[in-house]
Order: sequence, then C-alpha cells, then structure tokens
Amino acid sequence: MSRYTITVTGIGTGQRRSDPDAVIGYDPPLRTYFLQAFPHEETDEPGLWLGTHDRVFETLEDLRCAAISRGYDFVRLPPDLAAKLVDDKAAASGRPERDDILGDMLKHLNQPK
Repeated sequence: MSRYTITVTGIGTGQRRSDPDAVIGYDPPLRTYFLQAFPHEETDEPGLWLGTHDRVFETLEDLRCAAISRGYDFVRLPPDLAAKLVDDKAAASGRPERDDILGDMLKHLNQPK
C-alpha cells in the first residue's frame, strides 16, 4: 500500500480548515485509490476516509470528485506524486484477482450499503 502526505481542505461550520497531514495512496488488495484526512480527536479515525471498498476509485480524478462532493478538496498533486500514484496502481495490477471463497466474502462485505 502506498501512502503519501498531502494537504486536504474542508469547509465546516462556516470556516475553512485544512489538514496538512492527510494521506493519499493506492490500496492493492482493494484495487482503489484512497484518501484519509482530519483525524477524530478521540478515536484517531479519519473524519474523511474515502476508498474503503473494492475498486471504488479507479482514477485519481474519481477520488477528487468524491472528496469535493463531500465538501473537501486537495491541492493539485505535483506531477511527480501523481506519477508515483499511477505507478503504484500499475505495479499492483499484476496481482491476481481474488477469485476464491475469501474473495467472494470480501466482495460481499465491501458492497456499498
């Protein structure tokens, strides 16, 4: 799994806030890009956590659009970081698909509710 630090901004309660320690990356087992930002003060779980289901964000643009639809955005990724993320996905594409009983169970669990 790749993990890179970026800044995510959000608008909440009328004021703009930012998380300079947000994480973006690619998750090979789920075959999706993900974004985590704004840790909860008590649980440390991210207030924003996108990319928790199988193949939900197959492109970085899909991920950014989902963040925007939830009131968040991240600055334009530097070309080298965007290239690393695309390379991470490409490197993981050689992994075999989960086509066994465990894979079927995980697909069922990852279905959006």
